[in-house]
Formats: sequence, structure tokens, C-alpha cells
Amino acid sequence: MTQAYRAAVLHQSGAPLVIERVSMRSPGPNDVVVKIRAAGLCHTDLEVIDGSLRYPLPMILGHEASGVVEEVGSAVSGVHVGDHVVLSWNPHCGHCFYCDREQPILCESYLGEGPKGLHFDGQSKAKLATGGQLTHLMFLGAFAEYCVVPAQQAIVVSKDIAYDRSCLIGCGVMTGVGAALNVANIQYGDTVMVIGCGAVGLAAIQGAVMAGAGHIIAVDIDDVKLSLAEKLGATQCVNAGHDDPVQVARNASQGRGADVVLESAGHPVAFRQTTEAVRPGGQVIWLGKIDVTKDVNFRWGSLMGEKRLRRSSYGGTRPRRDFPLLANAYLNGRLKLDELITRRISLDEINEGFDLLRNGKSIRTVIEF
Repeated sequence: MTQAYRAAVLHQSGAPLVIERVSMRSPGPNDVVVKIRAAGLCHTDLEVIDGSLRYPLPMILGHEASGVVEEVGSAVSGVHVGDHVVLSWNPHCGHCFYCDREQPILCESYLGEGPKGLHFDGQSKAKLATGGQLTHLMFLGAFAEYCVVPAQQAIVVSKDIAYDRSCLIGCGVMTGVGAALNVANIQYGDTVMVIGCGAVGLAAIQGAVMAGAGHIIAVDIDDVKLSLAEKLGATQCVNAGHDDPVQVARNASQGRGADVVLESAGHPVAFRQTTEAVRPGGQVIWLGKIDVTKDVNFRWGSLMGEKRLRRSSYGGTRPRRDFPLLANAYLNGRLKLDELITRRISLDEINEGFDLLRNGKSIRTVIEF
């Protein structure tokens, strides 16, 4: 199947996305063609638009999406036409130095091809109407009516979960829940602090609930987000504009600090607070990020005491294991996704959606196709 379709294309950082017709290159034998049904607007997309994350342009953005399989390559097995799928942005070769050590997020092919904006086979899968090559964000480029991906990136989930909910699993929810369940070693009854209550932080709160945390402290500067955090499982909410999260963590733990601190605010102050708020021997998991060229400063003493500091990009995910589990957790009521959706929009409204995200007025805006 080769056809023209609509996509949101970024031609220049700092400029609006342009909705235009592009055309699909012929899928390979290991590819599947997915008709995108829903896609979430994520901060990583916004970083590319605003220029703090640099990729070759023009590019189709979008990496948090779900849809239905419309075509499969001749060598594809395990994925079939008509399957409902959530897309994963972390393809991996399975045999490099890092894959052999069960660290697919560091796959040498993944890290090598990603900055080029190409697909995992080193090719572009779409072109402009004029014939010029398009690049793809994070091996996907899902702000489009169609997406061509290797079969390993199309994870089959239950058809009972709606597309606008399942798309969230592909990035923000997986990152947050996975950080709590797969990366942090949260013990039953632990005190957990989550700094930043956007989509990732709210997912991390829910992951801490699933892990059996006894006390979950949510930190943000937005009372609306804190109210939502309480509904999703936080037992204490702290507005960092009025109260000191570090002191709150110590007050809640007989002066020790939190057992686990999960950061999803993506701010230098929040990064520093994590090391001050965690107890000696405790764990800090950084999920947020800032411009890769910027420095973050820490008080050296805050790093002492056998504290364990770790950066996590995708919540330790194994997509084929975790995506169906999270979809089922939603269906049985253990994972709340409806509450994360601030607004549903059309593809034509994508720039307005990013304005909401840029101004901190949305948790997740979802494009419905």
C-alpha cells in the first residue's frame, strides 16, 4: 500500500507545525503499516518544536500513539491486519553490547540512528509532496494519519481499550508507572515523593500505589494538578511555591527523608531537591529533563550517604510485556487514564494543543484521527 496522507510537519524550529499531504514509502518485509487513531502531545515533541532538542528537519513529530494495523510485511509474524496496537519508540537490535546486557534503551543501533531522524533500518518512510525526504521523531512520526514501523514497535493490546486511552501507554504512562514498578525498588509501606505532577508524574504516583507505597507525597506548584494527584493516589500534596518539599519529606519520615524520590518536573531546582529530600541509602529516579547543554548544580553533601541516583528514559519498559499489562490494568480499574486527558483535538488543532502544553495548561492533549 502506497498512498498520500495528512501529517503535521515541522520545517523549522520555533515555527508552527504545518498540516500537509505527504506520501508513504513502500514498507519493507519487516514493517507494518498502522492507521493512527490517537496520539498524545508530549514535552519531547515540544522540545523539538522549540529547538532545545535538535533533529534534522523537516520532520514528522509524534511518538505517543495507538492505532490499527492495515498492512503487514512478508516477514512479519505475531502482528496481524486488524490488530489494535500501541507504538513503542524504543526499537532495539537484541544482540549489541547493551541489548545483551538487557538494556534495550541503550541499544547501539537505536542510539546511532535516532539522532538522524530515520527509521530503525536507516531509511525514511515518508516524503513530502515535492519528493523531498522527511525525518521521523523517535522512529515513529505519529502526528500523521499513517505510520510505517518495524513490527517490533507495534505492540498488540486488547481491543477493549479506547485508542485515546491506549495511546498514553506508549510514552508518558509507561515512563511514570514503569519508573515506580520496574526501576525503583519500592518496598511495601515506603515513603515515596513524586516531584512534578504532569502526565509522567501522575503515572508515577499510580505506579507507587501499585507497588504498595505507604505514603505518597506529590509535589507541584499547580494546585489543580495536586488535586488530581490526590485523586490518583497521593496521600499528601505539597505546593512547592509555598512549602519546602525537602522539609516535608523529612517531617514524614522521622527526619530521614523519603525512601524513593521520583522527579518528573524537568527543572534544575527539582533535580537538586531530589537529592536533599531522599534519605541516606534511598533512591532517586530522574525522569524529567532539560536542554542537554545545560548544567545542574548539587550540594556535594546531598550526594553522600550511599544514595542511589538513576536517570530513566522509558521506565525500564519491555513493551511486549508491559503495554498489554497496563492496558489490562486500565480495563480492570487499577490504572486511571481518563483523568489524564485534558482535551481532545483534531490534527488541524495541533499548534493550539502545543500552546496549552507550553503554558502548563494541560496534562495530556490527545489528537483523535
